[in-house]
Amino acid sequence: MLVELLEVFGEEARTETTHCHGPYVRLSWVRDIYQRRCQARLWTVVAHAYVLHILGCTLFANKSATHVHVVFLDVFCDFSQSGSYAWGAAALVHMYDHLNEACRSGDRQIASYITLLQVINMFLIS
Repeated sequence: MLVELLEVFGEEARTETTHCHGPYVRLSWVRDIYQRRCQARLWTVVAHAYVLHILGCTLFANKSATHVHVVFLDVFCDFSQSGSYAWGAAALVHMYDHLNEACRSGDRQIASYITLLQVINMFLIS
């Protein structure tokens, strides 16, 4: 997916995922891809990089705060289909899964889109 959607060389994609110890890429790497593709005016690739970065920073953030799972690129192979996904439900599942993990493991950190949790809490209180 990295080779096809972000138009990077296979070796560059392998190096990045090896560096991240799995199917993840660094958000800084995605930003670099974004900037290089903007300069080359490859707008579809720019859109893929932008969306991957936004998802990694907001809706599907993880504890690392520096990595994003490459699986999110899969849902944007065809941008016309991505509007039919239940993004709110997916974000809630992700958030509740991380809340559950934080409650059980005694962690002092939580991963997810905490602003969404705050908004939900605000509506529940009022």
